[in-house]
Amino acid sequence: MNEAPGENELDWVLILAPFRRDADYIAASLREQNVAVRHSEGGEGLSNNLSLSPGVIIITHEALTPPVVAIIGDHLASQPAWSEVPVLVLLEKTAPIARIRSQLEGSWPSARLLFHSRPIARLELVNSIQTNLLVRLRQKQVRDAIAREVELRLELNHRIKNILASVTSIFQMTRRGASTVEELAADFTGRLHALSDVHTAVFEAGGDEVSLSSVIAVTVAPYNGEGLSRINVNGPDVIVNRTSATTIALCLHELTTNAIKYGALSQRDGSVDVTWSVSEEASPVFSINWVETGGPEVVEPTRKGYGTKYVGSALASLLGTPPAITFDRDGLRCRAAGPLARLQVGD
Repeated sequence: MNEAPGENELDWVLILAPFRRDADYIAASLREQNVAVRHSEGGEGLSNNLSLSPGVIIITHEALTPPVVAIIGDHLASQPAWSEVPVLVLLEKTAPIARIRSQLEGSWPSARLLFHSRPIARLELVNSIQTNLLVRLRQKQVRDAIAREVELRLELNHRIKNILASVTSIFQMTRRGASTVEELAADFTGRLHALSDVHTAVFEAGGDEVSLSSVIAVTVAPYNGEGLSRINVNGPDVIVNRTSATTIALCLHELTTNAIKYGALSQRDGSVDVTWSVSEEASPVFSINWVETGGPEVVEPTRKGYGTKYVGSALASLLGTPPAITFDRDGLRCRAAGPLARLQVGD
Protein backbone atom coordinates (compact mmCIF):
# COMPACT_ATOMS: atom_id res chain seq x y z
CA MET A 1 0.00 0.00 0.00
CA ASN A 2 2.79 2.42 0.86
CA GLU A 3 4.66 4.10 -1.94
CA ALA A 4 7.91 5.96 -1.49
CA PRO A 5 7.32 9.71 -1.57
CA GLY A 6 8.69 11.64 -4.49
CA GLU A 7 12.14 13.11 -4.37
CA ASN A 8 10.78 16.49 -3.30
CA GLU A 9 9.25 17.28 0.04
CA LEU A 10 5.61 18.38 0.27
CA ASP A 11 4.64 16.61 -2.97
CA TRP A 12 3.04 13.47 -1.52
CA VAL A 13 -0.03 12.55 0.52
CA LEU A 14 -0.24 10.86 3.93
CA ILE A 15 -3.44 8.85 4.47
CA LEU A 16 -4.85 7.90 7.88
CA ALA A 17 -7.87 5.67 7.27
CA PRO A 18 -8.00 2.60 9.53
CA PHE A 19 -11.38 1.20 8.53
CA ARG A 20 -13.27 0.12 5.42
CA ARG A 21 -11.61 0.48 2.06
CA ASP A 22 -11.09 4.23 2.29
CA ALA A 23 -7.29 4.05 2.13
CA ASP A 24 -7.31 1.77 -0.93
CA TYR A 25 -9.89 3.95 -2.67
CA ILE A 26 -7.96 7.17 -2.01
CA ALA A 27 -4.60 5.64 -2.97
CA ALA A 28 -5.98 4.22 -6.22
CA SER A 29 -7.48 7.58 -7.14
CA LEU A 30 -4.20 9.40 -6.52
CA ARG A 31 -2.03 6.80 -8.24
CA GLU A 32 -3.97 7.44 -11.42
CA GLN A 33 -2.73 11.06 -11.20
CA ASN A 34 0.88 10.05 -10.37
CA VAL A 35 0.63 11.35 -6.82
CA ALA A 36 2.71 9.41 -4.28
CA VAL A 37 0.93 8.25 -1.12
CA ARG A 38 1.71 6.67 2.23
CA HIS A 39 -0.70 4.98 4.57
CA SER A 40 -0.12 5.30 8.30
CA GLU A 41 -1.59 4.21 11.58
CA GLY A 42 -0.87 5.97 14.84
CA GLY A 43 2.13 5.89 17.14
CA GLU A 44 5.77 5.95 16.08
CA GLY A 45 4.96 5.11 12.46
CA LEU A 46 2.82 8.22 12.18
CA SER A 47 5.54 10.39 13.71
CA ASN A 48 8.11 9.00 11.27
CA ASN A 49 5.86 9.66 8.27
CA LEU A 50 5.13 13.19 9.43
CA SER A 51 8.87 13.84 9.77
CA LEU A 52 9.15 13.21 6.00
CA SER A 53 7.00 16.34 5.37
CA PRO A 54 3.84 15.24 3.56
CA GLY A 55 2.26 17.83 1.33
CA VAL A 56 -1.30 16.94 2.36
CA ILE A 57 -2.74 14.86 5.20
CA ILE A 58 -5.99 12.94 4.64
CA ILE A 59 -7.69 11.60 7.76
CA THR A 60 -11.01 9.84 8.18
CA HIS A 61 -13.39 10.28 11.09
CA GLU A 62 -12.38 6.90 12.58
CA ALA A 63 -8.72 7.94 12.76
CA LEU A 64 -9.40 11.04 14.89
CA THR A 65 -8.34 9.43 18.16
CA PRO A 66 -6.77 11.53 20.94
CA PRO A 67 -3.25 10.07 20.41
CA VAL A 68 -3.39 10.69 16.64
CA VAL A 69 -4.74 14.22 17.12
CA ALA A 70 -1.93 14.91 19.59
CA ILE A 71 0.83 13.58 17.32
CA ILE A 72 -0.45 15.59 14.36
CA GLY A 73 -0.81 18.62 16.63
CA ASP A 74 2.86 18.36 17.64
CA HIS A 75 3.86 18.15 13.97
CA LEU A 76 1.79 21.19 13.04
CA ALA A 77 3.12 23.18 15.99
CA SER A 78 6.68 22.57 14.78
CA GLN A 79 6.00 24.00 11.31
CA PRO A 80 7.77 27.22 10.30
CA ALA A 81 5.78 30.38 9.70
CA TRP A 82 5.55 29.85 5.92
CA SER A 83 4.01 26.38 6.25
CA GLU A 84 0.24 25.85 6.46
CA VAL A 85 -0.40 22.11 6.21
CA PRO A 86 -3.63 21.14 4.39
CA VAL A 87 -5.57 18.48 6.35
CA LEU A 88 -8.53 16.91 4.55
CA VAL A 89 -10.99 15.38 7.01
CA LEU A 90 -13.45 12.79 5.61
CA LEU A 91 -16.61 12.59 7.75
CA GLU A 92 -19.89 10.71 7.64
CA LYS A 93 -22.85 12.78 6.50
CA THR A 94 -24.38 12.49 9.97
CA ALA A 95 -21.21 13.57 11.80
CA PRO A 96 -21.39 16.77 13.93
CA ILE A 97 -19.13 18.79 11.60
CA ALA A 98 -19.37 22.04 13.56
CA ARG A 99 -18.26 20.39 16.80
CA ILE A 100 -15.46 18.43 15.14
CA ARG A 101 -14.26 21.56 13.33
CA SER A 102 -14.18 23.50 16.59
CA GLN A 103 -12.22 20.75 18.35
CA LEU A 104 -9.68 20.36 15.55
CA GLU A 105 -9.20 24.11 15.15
CA GLY A 106 -8.33 24.20 18.85
CA SER A 107 -5.91 21.28 18.54
CA TRP A 108 -4.49 22.23 15.13
CA PRO A 109 -4.58 26.05 14.99
CA SER A 110 -1.97 26.28 12.21
CA ALA A 111 -3.59 23.71 9.90
CA ARG A 112 -5.49 24.39 6.69
CA LEU A 113 -8.61 22.36 7.54
CA LEU A 114 -10.93 21.10 4.79
CA PHE A 115 -13.95 18.90 5.45
CA HIS A 116 -15.65 16.48 3.04
CA SER A 117 -18.58 14.17 3.55
CA ARG A 118 -18.44 10.51 2.57
CA PRO A 119 -18.95 9.03 0.12
CA ILE A 120 -16.89 11.54 -1.86
CA ALA A 121 -16.70 11.49 -5.64
CA ARG A 122 -13.29 10.50 -6.98
CA LEU A 123 -13.01 13.62 -9.15
CA GLU A 124 -13.87 15.90 -6.22
CA LEU A 125 -11.29 14.19 -4.01
CA VAL A 126 -8.53 14.29 -6.62
CA ASN A 127 -9.20 17.93 -7.48
CA SER A 128 -9.07 18.90 -3.81
CA ILE A 129 -5.78 17.03 -3.31
CA GLN A 130 -4.15 18.48 -6.42
CA THR A 131 -5.27 22.00 -5.51
CA ASN A 132 -3.75 21.69 -2.06
CA LEU A 133 -0.54 20.14 -3.35
CA LEU A 134 -0.25 23.21 -5.58
CA VAL A 135 -0.79 25.38 -2.49
CA ARG A 136 2.07 23.52 -0.80
CA LEU A 137 4.26 24.10 -3.85
CA ARG A 138 3.58 27.83 -3.61
CA GLN A 139 4.37 27.72 0.11
CA LYS A 140 7.68 26.02 -0.63
CA GLN A 141 8.49 28.68 -3.19
CA VAL A 142 7.79 31.33 -0.55
CA ARG A 143 10.06 29.47 1.86
CA ASP A 144 12.85 29.30 -0.71
CA ALA A 145 12.41 33.00 -1.49
CA ILE A 146 12.63 33.86 2.21
CA ALA A 147 15.73 31.70 2.63
CA ARG A 148 17.33 33.32 -0.41
CA GLU A 149 16.54 36.79 0.90
CA VAL A 150 18.13 35.96 4.24
CA GLU A 151 21.17 34.58 2.43
CA LEU A 152 21.45 37.71 0.30
CA ARG A 153 21.11 39.97 3.34
CA LEU A 154 23.88 38.10 5.14
CA GLU A 155 26.07 38.20 2.02
CA LEU A 156 25.38 41.92 1.57
CA ASN A 157 26.29 42.56 5.20
CA HIS A 158 29.50 40.55 4.77
CA ARG A 159 30.48 42.42 1.62
CA ILE A 160 29.73 45.83 3.10
CA LYS A 161 31.95 45.00 6.05
CA ASN A 162 34.71 43.90 3.68
CA ILE A 163 34.36 47.07 1.61
CA LEU A 164 34.44 49.28 4.71
CA ALA A 165 37.51 47.40 5.96
CA SER A 166 39.20 47.96 2.58
CA VAL A 167 38.32 51.66 2.61
CA THR A 168 39.61 52.04 6.17
CA SER A 169 42.85 50.26 5.28
CA ILE A 170 43.32 52.35 2.14
CA PHE A 171 42.73 55.58 4.07
CA GLN A 172 45.15 54.69 6.87
CA MET A 173 47.94 53.72 4.47
CA THR A 174 47.28 56.76 2.26
CA ARG A 175 47.34 59.05 5.30
CA ARG A 176 50.74 57.76 6.37
CA GLY A 177 52.19 58.49 2.93
CA ALA A 178 50.65 61.94 2.38
CA SER A 179 52.46 65.16 3.28
CA THR A 180 49.55 67.56 2.67
CA VAL A 181 45.76 67.46 2.96
CA GLU A 182 45.48 68.03 -0.79
CA GLU A 183 47.75 65.08 -1.53
CA LEU A 184 45.79 62.90 0.90
CA ALA A 185 42.50 63.85 -0.75
CA ALA A 186 43.78 63.28 -4.28
CA ASP A 187 45.43 59.93 -3.58
CA PHE A 188 42.57 58.64 -1.45
CA THR A 189 39.99 59.64 -4.07
CA GLY A 190 41.96 57.92 -6.82
CA ARG A 191 42.18 54.70 -4.83
CA LEU A 192 38.48 54.76 -4.04
CA HIS A 193 37.73 55.22 -7.74
CA ALA A 194 39.87 52.17 -8.52
CA LEU A 195 37.98 50.14 -5.91
CA SER A 196 34.65 51.38 -7.31
CA ASP A 197 35.65 50.47 -10.87
CA VAL A 198 36.38 46.88 -9.84
CA HIS A 199 33.05 46.50 -8.07
CA THR A 200 31.34 47.85 -11.18
CA ALA A 201 33.11 45.29 -13.37
CA VAL A 202 32.16 42.45 -11.02
CA PHE A 203 28.55 43.64 -10.81
CA GLU A 204 28.24 43.83 -14.59
CA ALA A 205 29.64 40.29 -14.81
CA GLY A 206 26.59 39.18 -12.83
CA GLY A 207 28.23 37.24 -10.01
CA ASP A 208 31.21 36.73 -7.75
CA GLU A 209 33.52 35.92 -10.66
CA VAL A 210 34.75 38.26 -13.36
CA SER A 211 37.00 38.29 -16.40
CA LEU A 212 40.46 39.56 -15.51
CA SER A 213 40.64 41.23 -18.93
CA SER A 214 37.56 43.32 -18.15
CA VAL A 215 38.93 44.32 -14.74
CA ILE A 216 42.26 45.43 -16.18
CA ALA A 217 40.54 47.22 -19.08
CA VAL A 218 38.37 49.19 -16.66
CA THR A 219 41.37 50.00 -14.47
CA VAL A 220 43.57 51.40 -17.26
CA ALA A 221 40.79 53.01 -19.32
CA PRO A 222 41.21 56.50 -17.75
CA TYR A 223 44.82 56.61 -18.99
CA ASN A 224 44.07 55.57 -22.58
CA GLY A 225 42.04 57.71 -24.93
CA GLU A 226 41.98 60.06 -27.89
CA GLY A 227 43.78 57.44 -29.97
CA LEU A 228 46.68 57.26 -27.51
CA SER A 229 47.49 54.09 -25.54
CA ARG A 230 49.75 54.85 -22.62
CA ILE A 231 49.11 51.50 -20.96
CA ASN A 232 49.10 48.48 -23.29
CA VAL A 233 47.52 45.28 -22.01
CA ASN A 234 47.69 41.75 -23.36
CA GLY A 235 46.78 38.38 -21.93
CA PRO A 236 44.34 35.48 -22.07
CA ASP A 237 40.82 35.71 -20.72
CA VAL A 238 41.05 34.38 -17.16
CA ILE A 239 38.12 34.18 -14.76
CA VAL A 240 38.98 35.23 -11.20
CA ASN A 241 37.01 35.78 -8.02
CA ARG A 242 35.97 39.13 -6.58
CA THR A 243 38.83 39.39 -4.08
CA SER A 244 41.50 38.62 -6.68
CA ALA A 245 39.99 41.14 -9.11
CA THR A 246 39.98 43.84 -6.44
CA THR A 247 43.57 43.13 -5.38
CA ILE A 248 44.98 43.14 -8.92
CA ALA A 249 43.08 46.31 -9.85
CA LEU A 250 44.29 48.18 -6.76
CA CYS A 251 47.87 47.04 -7.41
CA LEU A 252 47.66 48.27 -11.02
CA HIS A 253 46.26 51.55 -9.74
CA GLU A 254 49.21 51.97 -7.38
CA LEU A 255 51.71 51.17 -10.10
CA THR A 256 49.95 53.59 -12.45
CA THR A 257 49.94 56.36 -9.85
CA ASN A 258 53.66 55.84 -9.27
CA ALA A 259 54.33 55.85 -13.03
CA ILE A 260 52.45 59.13 -13.42
CA LYS A 261 54.36 60.79 -10.59
CA TYR A 262 57.85 59.43 -11.13
CA GLY A 263 57.97 56.88 -13.93
CA ALA A 264 57.19 56.30 -17.59
CA LEU A 265 53.80 58.04 -17.58
CA SER A 266 55.39 61.26 -16.34
CA GLN A 267 56.91 61.64 -19.83
CA ARG A 268 55.00 62.34 -23.05
CA ASP A 269 56.44 59.33 -24.88
CA GLY A 270 56.49 56.97 -21.93
CA SER A 271 54.32 53.85 -21.86
CA VAL A 272 53.59 50.74 -19.85
CA ASP A 273 53.07 47.15 -20.95
CA VAL A 274 50.87 44.96 -18.76
CA THR A 275 50.93 41.31 -19.76
CA TRP A 276 49.72 38.16 -18.07
CA SER A 277 49.76 34.47 -18.91
CA VAL A 278 48.74 31.04 -17.63
CA SER A 279 51.05 28.06 -17.98
CA GLU A 280 49.79 24.86 -19.59
CA GLU A 281 50.34 22.23 -16.94
CA ALA A 282 48.36 20.13 -14.46
CA SER A 283 48.45 22.91 -11.88
CA PRO A 284 48.51 26.11 -13.96
CA VAL A 285 50.64 29.03 -12.83
CA PHE A 286 49.41 32.57 -13.34
CA SER A 287 51.93 35.35 -13.93
CA ILE A 288 51.54 39.07 -14.53
CA ASN A 289 54.16 41.60 -15.61
CA TRP A 290 54.33 45.40 -15.44
CA VAL A 291 57.08 46.96 -17.60
CA GLU A 292 57.66 50.70 -18.01
CA THR A 293 59.58 52.22 -20.92
CA GLY A 294 60.26 55.72 -22.28
CA GLY A 295 60.36 57.41 -18.90
CA PRO A 296 63.12 59.13 -16.97
CA GLU A 297 66.11 57.15 -15.81
CA VAL A 298 65.06 55.13 -12.78
CA VAL A 299 66.91 55.42 -9.49
CA GLU A 300 65.99 53.05 -6.68
CA PRO A 301 64.48 55.07 -3.81
CA THR A 302 66.06 55.07 -0.37
CA ARG A 303 62.78 54.02 1.21
CA LYS A 304 59.67 52.30 -0.01
CA GLY A 305 56.53 54.38 -0.42
CA TYR A 306 52.96 53.31 0.22
CA GLY A 307 52.41 52.09 -3.34
CA THR A 308 55.42 49.78 -3.41
CA LYS A 309 54.61 48.42 0.04
CA TYR A 310 51.01 47.80 -0.87
CA VAL A 311 51.82 46.07 -4.17
CA GLY A 312 54.40 43.84 -2.51
CA SER A 313 52.16 42.88 0.39
CA ALA A 314 48.94 42.47 -1.61
CA LEU A 315 50.40 40.34 -4.41
CA ALA A 316 52.32 38.18 -1.93
CA SER A 317 49.10 37.51 -0.04
CA LEU A 318 47.18 36.82 -3.24
CA LEU A 319 49.68 34.56 -5.01
CA GLY A 320 51.62 33.10 -2.09
CA THR A 321 54.96 34.53 -3.28
CA PRO A 322 56.26 38.13 -3.07
CA PRO A 323 56.46 39.90 -6.44
CA ALA A 324 59.79 40.87 -7.98
CA ILE A 325 59.87 44.68 -8.12
CA THR A 326 62.92 45.89 -10.03
CA PHE A 327 64.00 49.52 -10.35
CA ASP A 328 65.61 48.93 -13.73
CA ARG A 329 67.40 51.90 -15.23
CA ASP A 330 65.09 51.91 -18.27
CA GLY A 331 61.92 51.65 -16.24
CA LEU A 332 60.23 50.05 -13.26
CA ARG A 333 59.40 46.37 -13.58
CA CYS A 334 57.09 44.24 -11.47
CA ARG A 335 56.54 40.53 -11.95
CA ALA A 336 54.28 38.34 -9.84
CA ALA A 337 53.41 34.67 -10.21
CA GLY A 338 51.58 31.96 -8.33
CA PRO A 339 49.05 29.11 -8.66
CA LEU A 340 46.05 30.09 -10.74
CA ALA A 341 43.83 28.28 -8.25
CA ARG A 342 44.56 30.95 -5.64
CA LEU A 343 42.79 33.50 -7.84
CA GLN A 344 39.76 31.31 -8.45
CA VAL A 345 38.85 29.68 -5.15
CA GLY A 346 35.80 31.12 -3.36
CA ASP A 347 36.13 34.36 -1.44
